[in-house]
Amino acid sequence: MVAADGELVGTGGIVGSDDRPVLGYAVLAAIPTDPALRSYDVVAGRLPDRPGEVVLDAPTATREGFDLGTPVRIGGSTGAARPYTLVGTVDVARTTRDVGGPFIGMVGPDALAVTGMEGYARIMVAARPGTDETALTDRLAAAAGPGATVKTRQQILDDAVADAVRDARQFTMALLTFAAVAVVVAGFVIANTFTIVLAQRTRQTALLRVVGATRRQVFLAAVLESAVVGLVASLLGVLLGAGLAAGLAALLSRTTAPIGAGITLAPATVLVSMLLGVLLTVGASLLPAWHGTRVAPVAALTDAAVQSTRRAGRFRLLAGALVLIAGIAALVGAADAGQVPLVAVGGVFAFFGIVLFGPVLVPAIARVVGWPLRRMIGATAGLAVANAVRNPRRIAATSNALVIGIGLVSAFVVGAHSTKDGIERSVDAQVGVDYVVTGVGSDLPAGLAAALAARPELGLVHEQRAAVTGGIEVRAAHPALVGRTLTATAGDLSRFGPGTVLVHRELAAARGWAVGDPVTVKGRTFRVAAVVEDGSRPAPGGGASAGHLVDMTDADFTAVFPAERGYLAEIDPADGVDAGRARAAVESVLAGYPTVNLMDQAAYKRMLTGTVDMALALVTALLGLAVVIALVGVANTLSLSVLERTRENAVLRAVGLTRGRMRVMLAVEAMLMAMVGALLGLGLGTGVSAAAMALLNRLGGEFHVKLPAGQLVLILGVAVLAALLASVLPARRALARPVVEALADL
Repeated sequence: MVAADGELVGTGGIVGSDDRPVLGYAVLAAIPTDPALRSYDVVAGRLPDRPGEVVLDAPTATREGFDLGTPVRIGGSTGAARPYTLVGTVDVARTTRDVGGPFIGMVGPDALAVTGMEGYARIMVAARPGTDETALTDRLAAAAGPGATVKTRQQILDDAVADAVRDARQFTMALLTFAAVAVVVAGFVIANTFTIVLAQRTRQTALLRVVGATRRQVFLAAVLESAVVGLVASLLGVLLGAGLAAGLAALLSRTTAPIGAGITLAPATVLVSMLLGVLLTVGASLLPAWHGTRVAPVAALTDAAVQSTRRAGRFRLLAGALVLIAGIAALVGAADAGQVPLVAVGGVFAFFGIVLFGPVLVPAIARVVGWPLRRMIGATAGLAVANAVRNPRRIAATSNALVIGIGLVSAFVVGAHSTKDGIERSVDAQVGVDYVVTGVGSDLPAGLAAALAARPELGLVHEQRAAVTGGIEVRAAHPALVGRTLTATAGDLSRFGPGTVLVHRELAAARGWAVGDPVTVKGRTFRVAAVVEDGSRPAPGGGASAGHLVDMTDADFTAVFPAERGYLAEIDPADGVDAGRARAAVESVLAGYPTVNLMDQAAYKRMLTGTVDMALALVTALLGLAVVIALVGVANTLSLSVLERTRENAVLRAVGLTRGRMRVMLAVEAMLMAMVGALLGLGLGTGVSAAAMALLNRLGGEFHVKLPAGQLVLILGVAVLAALLASVLPARRALARPVVEALADL
């Protein structure tokens, strides 16, 4: 063995040249002092060799104007920042040490002192060339003692690769979930398109039957056609996907994200994508192809422009009604049953109920939605409504594709806004002060609360701390704040002070404690000042144990749990001190603590809800693809309907329908299909989110349905606008042929 040294990675903070904390999540790492264990790319200077020295990543040092040999103040969870001599800069870009923020490197003792960690995460060992690896591993395992794990370099690399693969697989599974939604929507669109196309070929199919083609041959021809279409479309999809991936990689290569600019298009990916596309297209065409074989040869003598519409079977409608009712019942009863899976089951059942019962439900909604349009536009809108509901199965199939995409989007939108509202309610109920100070990646530094409390401009400073002992959660509380978040059910909150505790109602009932009774916490005895109730706190684990809490004053908590640190400090200005002076006082103290943030209540809420907003934006963008596919289905349906009604539209033009009115009629028809699908999707998504919020509220917490009316209306408006745009090409085709030629079409 040549050398051994400890390794750790934690968080720290840098005080910038302007005496303000350097923004960004900073990684602080222990750098070995032995050259055999060092693996850093030094840009300037050298790596630290002794305590009191530090290296930074080169971009941070350049941006802050730090020169080699000058002091840089570094701080962490153990206290205020102190100066360290900058001896070098390093390049950590595109490595595991690069998380988008500053990098701080120190020798082991300094890293332990700043982060407050009790020991190293692991010990690195360098062996002499030719050392027997197995023998050294056994010796190290014996020296480390039981419970320790010794890994070779190759095992460490293998574990890192396995972790990266696992993370990549999880990310891939998340993307595949959204891709699956798009595939399902595409299946609806393909099936509906083949249904209409084969219906248009009724006379051609009948002629084939007349000249001797069998039903089997007609069926196989349709299936073969779908396979060719699927193969070509899948190939184009793979090429488009590869192009988008290359563009995204090129874009990311221009940022600081640790990702390469190249892409890998594996043969297995191409094969699976092509196979999935072909199977999806063929599978979606099987039922329409089977129906197409049922054309009798006598149909060759009929007018191909007149298409019969098949009504949905009674069994399908009955099954759809029952499934829809079962889905709605599951969503309504999920909260009372307290079962999370019931929400998902209810949503799935409700969707399939809409699909099965759609031939009755969708035309009915279309007529209701079309009524005001008929009143505003007149006979043209009436014709559009009649055309839209002429084939109930067709409009239902077209709308169902939109129900999936918009239903999922609206579910996430309503759920996200409801969650944000619940978080904001919780903050309002639990944080009743003007300012809060939070730790960045760690607890608040030791001594920060005392430093803030020493400022005369600040009247109230309370560090939120909690600990669990004997199965009871004990919290630090401030006498001036308990009245803002707690309600006394027995006793008086004004009696709360040193030597007393507040016991939550459920714990008092479980232990038989009453006001004035002694309570022992870790060998110290306190008196119950009041029995309280806190309806704003969610139950840990979703159970009823939220009341199993004891609150004691800050001083008593420090005496009982001296090493416990908090994650948040609440601050109020002193009487007569305006907000500006109070904030300046807080900022002057925080200048020496670079691992904390100062926020008012609004900023604190934005910080807590920021992740929800990011997730919502990502989900909406991914699900937007499904909505686009569904709207392509609207354009498809309208185009084929225009072809079907060639002579009918020519007759309307011959009797006086203007070109503008024809465009309006087709636009209204497209808008009806989109509006019905969007309304059903909004209803389904809102229902699922409402059930989920009701369940969460019952399990514990302040969760209620929050309907973002503006965004829901925007979703509906975007769907309608896209449908109007989708009607442009079909309208152009409908008006392209002269009236006389269209009337002569057979």
